[in-house]
Amino acid sequence: MYSEKVMDHFMNPRNVGEIENPDGVGQVGNARCGDIMKIYLKIEDNRIVDIKFKTFGCGAAIATSSMATELVKGKTIEEALALTNKAVADALDGLPPIKMHCSVLAEEAIKAAIEDYRSKQLVKSK
Repeated sequence: MYSEKVMDHFMNPRNVGEIENPDGVGQVGNARCGDIMKIYLKIEDNRIVDIKFKTFGCGAAIATSSMATELVKGKTIEEALALTNKAVADALDGLPPIKMHCSVLAEEAIKAAIEDYRSKQLVKSK
């Protein structure tokens, strides 16, 4: 049912935790399935230098959170914004159709964290 990569990221998730004084935080959830993802960003010179996540949910939700953080760590904000749920699922060698919503949440959580960062930057610049 799940690929080896999904199982690896579920059993050994990367970038779990919180960042103290993050530059951006994004939280998304799906009431239907109960998955909640929270992403923390540390950004320097328009680049994601650190990223952590906390996810409450199923194995696929944890695996997609882990993979999404790996895919954007070290990338520019623009590169991270280009991340799609399909790219997350493809990097995990696929997800069952019933679990594709987990990759959507991972994409949305990263974009929400970047949006939070950008809104804080606007406030600072005023």
